[in-house]
Amino acid sequence: MMLDLGVPNEQIILAAQETLYMVFVSLIIGSIIGLILAVILVLTNKDGILRNNYVFAVVNTVVNIIRSVPFIILMVFILPLTKLLIGTRIGTTAALVPLVIFIAPYLTRLFENSLLDVDKGIIEAAQAMGASHFEIVWHFILPEAKASLILSVTTGTIGLIGAT
Repeated sequence: MMLDLGVPNEQIILAAQETLYMVFVSLIIGSIIGLILAVILVLTNKDGILRNNYVFAVVNTVVNIIRSVPFIILMVFILPLTKLLIGTRIGTTAALVPLVIFIAPYLTRLFENSLLDVDKGIIEAAQAMGASHFEIVWHFILPEAKASLILSVTTGTIGLIGAT
């Protein structure tokens, strides 16, 4: 016996496909941006290996401001940017712009916490071996934080589904 909700099955399938498209594309782009911003925050904070108060303050402030804006207000606020980038303000592709801007700062904070949990001794050992800043991040910090980063993406996905 089939449950009839008054909606054709094709529409349900299309809506599910569009939701998956919006979630996963925005999650991938937002994760890349969030990871870059998190690495910048971790490296430039007061205990970071590239301490830079100005860069840290600017990135930290931008992340905090965007995170504090509710999604619906953010979506309306960036309609001109969406129109500029995509060419339209409606549709699943147009929804990617506010979704990415919504999820990137959220993931940035989660990723930052994951990266800050890496033992400082590992970073000191990498520096003692003569590793460059890039090598420290790529070969030491990210692998050590991998499990926590995966959990952060899972948490971010749940928030993103709610926004979608």
